[in-house]
Amino acid sequence: MNRPLVLVANDDGHRARGLGLLAHALRAVADVVVCAPEVEQSAASHALSLHRPLRLFSHGEQVFSVDGTPADCVYVALHAEQRILPRRPDVVVSGVNHGVNLGDDVFYSGTVAAAREGALKGIPSLAVSAAVDANLEAAAELAVRLTLALASLAAGSLLVNVNVPKGNGWPLRATRLGRRIYRDEVEFRRDPRGREYLWIGGPGAAHEPVTGSDTEAFDAGEVGITPLVLDLWHREARAEAEQLAAAVR
Repeated sequence: MNRPLVLVANDDGHRARGLGLLAHALRAVADVVVCAPEVEQSAASHALSLHRPLRLFSHGEQVFSVDGTPADCVYVALHAEQRILPRRPDVVVSGVNHGVNLGDDVFYSGTVAAAREGALKGIPSLAVSAAVDANLEAAAELAVRLTLALASLAAGSLLVNVNVPKGNGWPLRATRLGRRIYRDEVEFRRDPRGREYLWIGGPGAAHEPVTGSDTEAFDAGEVGITPLVLDLWHREARAEAEQLAAAVR
């Protein structure tokens, strides 16, 4: 069997330990090209940099960085002809992220967005995140096995989000998205010159009980494998949309 070509990205930046471990482990079984942000882009979601020029940097050994978002990196790699990739990749893998992306996190996560950009282009794509107290080496090895399995499925635009809890040697199960609730807040401060600035996002998160969810699996010490859809159309709300259209005619 020919070695698959894997495009590796993340949102922690091309120097991140999780990405380095993943790329190193993948190179034993696949051809690997890394294209990741020049600096950390956590919570960048699926932003594309349309209103400023981007710069591409080469770091040798098929490692590239872009001074943009995670989605920028995958977009550039896929459309730069052969400047980055020798051919269309078989799989796009984003991670291993330092910190989990559970439940509602998928809407904000740059890790998930990098994988989603690959899936939008019809490439099977995998986002892998690990708890800060997880064994990153073991998480990277698990990501390799999942990548090879995904490549063998030839699954088109399948997008899968994976979260690894603490420790190692985890059981795996298919999951749905759970509910991860943050203590949202805005903290206003003053700099040394008296000018106001602010931080958004409160500390800590709680999980609502959702049967079969990624948060439930994580709390049980299991790896959740969650397929995500690209079609956000809410079919069940079509009647309400028709009512809105009729109300303003």
